[in-house]
Amino acid sequence: MASFREQIATNVLTATRFRELLKIARTNRPSDDLDIIQRAYELSLQHHSGQQRASGEPYLVHPLEVAILLAEMKLDTTAIAAGLLHDSVEDTSVTTEEIKEQFGEQVAHIVEGVTKISKIDFASREEAQAENVRKMMLAMVDDIRVVLIKLADRLHNMRTLKHLSPERQTKIAKETLEIYAPLAHRLGMGKVRGELEDLSFPYVDPVGYKMVVEQVEALRKDGERALGKMADTIRQKVKEANINIVRVDSRIKRMYSIYQKVIKQKINADQMYDLLALRVITYSVNDCYAVLGIIHNAWRPVPGRIKDFIAMPRPNLYQSLHTTVIAEDGHPFEVQIRTEEMHKMAEEGIAAHWKYKDGPISARDEQRLAWLRQVVEWQREMADPSEFLSTLKIDLYPEEVYTFTPKGKVVILPRDATPIDFAYTVHTEVGHSCVGAKVNGRIVPLRSKLRSGDIVEIMTQTGHNPSRDWLGIVKSSRARQKIKHWLNIHQRERAIEIGRKLIEKEARKYRIALKDIKDPELQKAALEYGVSKVDDLLAGIGYGKYSSRSVLAKVLPGSNLQPGEEQQGLASAVKRAFGNDSSALTVRGTDDLLVYRARCCNPIRGEEIVGYVTRGKGVAVHSKTCSNVQNLMYEPERRLEVEWSHKEPRIAGGAAAYPVKLVVSSDDRPGMITQVSAVISGEDANIRHIEAKTGNAAATIDIIFETRDVNHLNRIITGIRRIQGVRDVERVQKLTS
Repeated sequence: MASFREQIATNVLTATRFRELLKIARTNRPSDDLDIIQRAYELSLQHHSGQQRASGEPYLVHPLEVAILLAEMKLDTTAIAAGLLHDSVEDTSVTTEEIKEQFGEQVAHIVEGVTKISKIDFASREEAQAENVRKMMLAMVDDIRVVLIKLADRLHNMRTLKHLSPERQTKIAKETLEIYAPLAHRLGMGKVRGELEDLSFPYVDPVGYKMVVEQVEALRKDGERALGKMADTIRQKVKEANINIVRVDSRIKRMYSIYQKVIKQKINADQMYDLLALRVITYSVNDCYAVLGIIHNAWRPVPGRIKDFIAMPRPNLYQSLHTTVIAEDGHPFEVQIRTEEMHKMAEEGIAAHWKYKDGPISARDEQRLAWLRQVVEWQREMADPSEFLSTLKIDLYPEEVYTFTPKGKVVILPRDATPIDFAYTVHTEVGHSCVGAKVNGRIVPLRSKLRSGDIVEIMTQTGHNPSRDWLGIVKSSRARQKIKHWLNIHQRERAIEIGRKLIEKEARKYRIALKDIKDPELQKAALEYGVSKVDDLLAGIGYGKYSSRSVLAKVLPGSNLQPGEEQQGLASAVKRAFGNDSSALTVRGTDDLLVYRARCCNPIRGEEIVGYVTRGKGVAVHSKTCSNVQNLMYEPERRLEVEWSHKEPRIAGGAAAYPVKLVVSSDDRPGMITQVSAVISGEDANIRHIEAKTGNAAATIDIIFETRDVNHLNRIITGIRRIQGVRDVERVQKLTS
């Protein structure tokens, strides 16, 4: 093997980047010993030797770039060394024990936390993803450097994503948008979050990206000129008022943020209040408020657009004053006013204040991590990976509403939260026993939406229990999890009781007493159904997941308890009645359950689906994106793995067709309906209904048509979105009659 010096000599690229790493680390952490970084680099160089990235570069470039990102965040040498070694355990022969021996307990612990769970065989990619994220969350509680390395790792991977296959590009970019960018947001790392979002956007939605770029480029020249003029005016006004400021920055809103607003509000980029923004950096909090007054004197503020995040910081500790004003030419623009310290916190978040050698965790950082500890607490109650991921996604990116208790304590909730969410945030038992609420002194329904500034008083009643209907009302992860947990425990007890009665009733038909059936026989039957306890088997019968007759047949294999031809024929008839396409759906591991497509989401062939046992009706099949899925899945025993059958279903001699409703938001111009119809007809799809509404230079077109499968539908949606003037295309899962 070549010596270390020879390896350095033959790899100018990595040697240059390593020198850059040392330079940044020495500048940002002058008192730290850089020896550990040198040793970590040498080990990485030795073990990654000969490995290449998809781009053709030496693999060592990746850990080096991750380490440089960490050094730029001003993290300590322990974190930088762990960054250099973060792929060693997974991709080379190095073990965690060797890292522990050479670099100490801390580095080994961080590397172990960053390493993916790659040696376990999971049933699905989603399950593996959930476990990786769960592992990272648990490791973060012990050492936040784990997630900072994961974010740096993901950021460099996103910067070099163009070298991967289109399928992997889409998968990684989507995961980045759903998990890592929101995670950076919750940690207050606005700069990392923004770059992750903008790097992911072109891969997740190329059509939407092209639309936003075209709109922004058309506005950029005039926008930058207007911002420059406004910035000069602000500098002049504050100088006249004898207020010293650090600087005035200008920016055009990030591409992905623009896209989110275009989709949510159904507007074009030029209709946004905060497309153009100025940021005034001051020396003190008093100066922030003084500058706000000067700006409001110079320009007319937009009512309802003034936000004081200094007095009431966001949960991730973001602080700033926001206001929107109208310029002389009628252009709206946003001004953000903050101190240098606030700006640093907004850009770098937890990385800005995390100092490992300067004492214990500060109270502010502890507050920032409080949500993470809650997530870790909730995930212990979640056995289902998809439930964990979807709950995490909701909790990572909340839009906040600031409410108050009668004593003036601030309670921060997600947007559209209800008094029930408020009650569970106060205490679990307050939530369970909640029977009513007063908002600003007036009694309101429990499904009322709370607004910032509301004073909320919860009315409770001893012995009152949560309702399943609450799952369709609440917005916070905490409330949802506590309600699900309570329902799961109590519904399961009832299901076991029903299951026992059903099997007793079935046994009596054959003059068999349940007490004559030995426990080992029931236990053996339970194992055959893939459950470990007899109670689980009885619960499955109670939920309708297993047939009491089939279970009895397994317990007493000598008895003639199998359903006859007449019963099988009846089952087939019921299957046909519940859905004209149920032949396209199968339940894994069984073929004697009735299966039908749920009408709340109308899943179409090729979509990711999940089955849910409904008492007396069979298995309802939902799309995994259905809004009802999370509300239903509080009873994991009732969930079933379902799949589309390989056999193409046919109806009346032709291929199966699934009715789908789309809502198209567009500019109001002649020929729009004709172009939309042409796209659908061009894909050989039959239009059942089309209707348009117009107003304020915008149009909304409702279309119901028949599609063959999800790929066919995606082609149609992409085609419509490419039409000039189309702002958004949204699939409405529930069809109106």
